[in-house]
Amino acid sequence: MTDRFDDGFKPVAASPLSAPKTPARPPRHPVILRVSAIGVAGILSALMLTAVVPPIIADQSDRAVVDAPVMLLTSPIAGQVETLDATPAAEVKAGDRLAQITNSRLDRTTLISLEEKAGDARQKLDATRAKHQSDISYVASLDEEIKSQAEQLKAQLQSQIEELRARVAQSNAMSSEKKAIVDRQNRMVARDAASAEMLKPTEQQYAAALHDTDAQTAKLNQKLTQLKALNAGIYVGEDLVALNMLGQKRRDIDLDARRMEIEEKQQSAVLDDLEGLIKSERARLARLAAADVLSPGPGKVLAVGADTGRQVSAGDTIASVVDCDKRFVVAIFSYRQGEAMKAGTKVRIEGGGFHTGTVSAVLPKTSDKVDERFAVPFPQTERRELYVMITPDASDEKPAAQPASAATPACTVGQWVTVTRDNGIVPSMSVTWRRLGHLVASLADLDASGPDEATRRAGVAKLDSALRSQPAAQQSELTNPWLPAAGTVAAQ
Repeated sequence: MTDRFDDGFKPVAASPLSAPKTPARPPRHPVILRVSAIGVAGILSALMLTAVVPPIIADQSDRAVVDAPVMLLTSPIAGQVETLDATPAAEVKAGDRLAQITNSRLDRTTLISLEEKAGDARQKLDATRAKHQSDISYVASLDEEIKSQAEQLKAQLQSQIEELRARVAQSNAMSSEKKAIVDRQNRMVARDAASAEMLKPTEQQYAAALHDTDAQTAKLNQKLTQLKALNAGIYVGEDLVALNMLGQKRRDIDLDARRMEIEEKQQSAVLDDLEGLIKSERARLARLAAADVLSPGPGKVLAVGADTGRQVSAGDTIASVVDCDKRFVVAIFSYRQGEAMKAGTKVRIEGGGFHTGTVSAVLPKTSDKVDERFAVPFPQTERRELYVMITPDASDEKPAAQPASAATPACTVGQWVTVTRDNGIVPSMSVTWRRLGHLVASLADLDASGPDEATRRAGVAKLDSALRSQPAAQQSELTNPWLPAAGTVAAQ
């Protein structure tokens, strides 16, 4: 019976009424929550105070970047990059060739049209010159003909003048004879030796002799006048009609020769203009066929925007050259520090190869056009902030050479630095936190014993397994709360 009773006995968990009572413990969760809330609130307050108050009055700024003027080297023509000698961070001098652009597909329509016009103008000029020379030769032959005929007419007129002079002398002699007869008859009539009727015919003859003398004198004067006009190149009179016609023809040909001369000068001027245009067009095509991209000044290549064999258009950027000798620092400060950071203020610079500098200008804002003139754009400002332009001291202008990278492409341009005003007392909290982190990291490195790689890996594996096993055990205890109670009953 006892055995059956023992076999059928099953332990039953103690009821709450039969279990021994334990003294009540005060709850801990509200205290922990209250302490945590106070701690978090204190940390947030400290963070807000350190994040808001110091930047307004801080004498230090880590929002500063090294900048420098940049020169964009663009392609002067459209074509293909034949050679490319520019490499990032390479030193260049003024006049160095960084790239060569060639263009084999040029439009020569304008040159061909100008050459055709020049050919037509040259033909017209040759024809005009030939016509001018022909007119000049014709005028010369007319001059010779006129001269020979004029000489003949002069000799003829000279002989006629001599003849007319003789006739005038003869008429004068006959007039004197008739006058003597008239005078004698007048004396005879006065002595009544002759009648008055005999005097009238004699007087008529005397008058006729006088008129003949006047006629001969008039002819003589006419011939003298013709001779004088002939000597002067004026052809008047019936005897000079043929010579006058030659003279008129000579004048017409001479006018035509002068017109040809004017046309020749005009055609020559047109041809000169066309040849000048052709020369300029050929020079333009030569410039468009091949061009070199030269560095305008010394510096370092900041970036290269083309590859060998690439097709580029006129104005495309081939490379950019930064002038490292004109580097400066752009820092952002609160507007409340504008008076303290006025021009001439001495500052300390950490990073970028600089140590000290002088404030050169204070700018309230900038624009995209201003940023395009520099290697890197100015940092973005927030409300009530301004830019402080800092010129490094002469002793810091040529620091030790540093290799180019994505952060510092050339001569530390684009590198972030820290700027502190001399005799400044309010630091920047971002700089303070960063330095504190570096200090903690350095202390941790000092405390480490420096195990070898195998030992370090084994320790990391053990730590990882321990962290994974502990949460699993805690989870099993939470899911099986009856195990401790069962153990207690079995012990009793």
